[in-house]
Amino acid sequence: MTMLIDGKLRPASDGAVIDTPNPATGRSLATFPDASATDVDDAVVAAAAAAESWRRVAPGERSAVLTALADVVAAHADEFARIDADDNGSLLREMRRDVDMAVFYLRYYAGLTLQMHGDTVPSEPGTLTYSVRRPYGVVGRLIPFNHPLMFAASKIAAPIAAGNAVVIKPSEYTSLSALRLGELAADIVPPGVLNVVTGTGAQAGDALVAHPLVRRLAFTGSAATGRAIQRRAAEVGVKTVTLELGGKNPLVVFPDADLDTVVAAAVRGMNFTWQGQSCGSLSRVVVHRDVHDAFVERLVAKVGALRPGLPDDPDADTGAIVNRGQLDKVLSYVRLGQDEGSRLCTGGDRVTDGALGDGLFVRPAVFDGVDPGSRLAQEEIFGPVLAVMPFGDAEEALRIANGVSLGLTASVFTRDLATAHRFADELEAGYVWVNEVGRHVPGTPFGGVKDSGIGREEDVDELLSYTQLKNVHINYGR
Repeated sequence: MTMLIDGKLRPASDGAVIDTPNPATGRSLATFPDASATDVDDAVVAAAAAAESWRRVAPGERSAVLTALADVVAAHADEFARIDADDNGSLLREMRRDVDMAVFYLRYYAGLTLQMHGDTVPSEPGTLTYSVRRPYGVVGRLIPFNHPLMFAASKIAAPIAAGNAVVIKPSEYTSLSALRLGELAADIVPPGVLNVVTGTGAQAGDALVAHPLVRRLAFTGSAATGRAIQRRAAEVGVKTVTLELGGKNPLVVFPDADLDTVVAAAVRGMNFTWQGQSCGSLSRVVVHRDVHDAFVERLVAKVGALRPGLPDDPDADTGAIVNRGQLDKVLSYVRLGQDEGSRLCTGGDRVTDGALGDGLFVRPAVFDGVDPGSRLAQEEIFGPVLAVMPFGDAEEALRIANGVSLGLTASVFTRDLATAHRFADELEAGYVWVNEVGRHVPGTPFGGVKDSGIGREEDVDELLSYTQLKNVHINYGR
């Protein structure tokens, strides 16, 4: 497979490649370019040249390009879903939903191109003061491995709609669908407006972050990498950086909630269907002591019944971990939880038998009696490990829920209106659900507080974040 740079499909300039295995089978899928700093420079220089003309393209024409790209992604939906299922290890049905979301957001931002308007400010007679929005020029977009095509397509939509040119670097663990997107986009998007470069974060990613022509960066991934990007970008210049980072997200269960409903929600909210590999996963369940035992019994039964399987198995409940390093990390946290004194109620072991023996499969785990201050409760695992901890009253529940450095999502289940509103107000998270989990409502801002990031996505604010305000004051009375 080849990268898209300046409208042309090409390998790495030095011929370097990365081999990508199928995490569900262990077999090699393909090789793809391992971009050098020279390749990244070529992409950024091409983007800078293209941005000069693209910013002058009428909004309706930019909208038409994104709509055409959405149409071609939709036409290749099954191909994209299968590429991601093979490359990422997640269930095919989930990757099909990802493709649907990618198409949706391409069309959504195509429809928002006329929303980048400024304001007219009242001023003295004989003068006119107004603001306009202008694109940055070149946007560097770095995306993670858990939703490869969905992020590759949806996260280029807002910057392109706003008149920027984009250089996107997917994860080195799941680059194939982004490269295929580049192949299809080559006949739709003007040369240089979209560039797809692949390679390691240490080489290609660093070159993109540090390039002086890239004034706007957006990254989705871990908090540690986000902080490293902030530091690296600041060494080069004053760049605008937005970050959608990790989460150690709480689901708070009050005793008036229906337990069967909450147990089902906890399983959905943990995103076991893509192995818990989601920054929005509700990986901490904070449950009232009055219903704790009954809740845990039902939760363990439901999670224990989840069946790992190959991505194309329609009866599978969970797929494979994306790579060996992530598998080892998940298993190390299972051991850590036991060492810290938490009780492993189910799962947490690698599947080594049958058709799954050559893949990276872990049975979903539930820990009970977790100390809120323990590493198991404090650190993002990004795997299928759910930690349960009891609370006595609302104040304790809030302390536990907010007692981590991350603040991406949170959920509370209760029938009491006052409790629901209080927790929605006081939970330190960027996206809060009440009697709901996991759902992203289109057009609403998604992002975190504290160490979970800066900026909001999935709504008009994301579009506007790829523009800079300019104020104009005219004295026409002279």
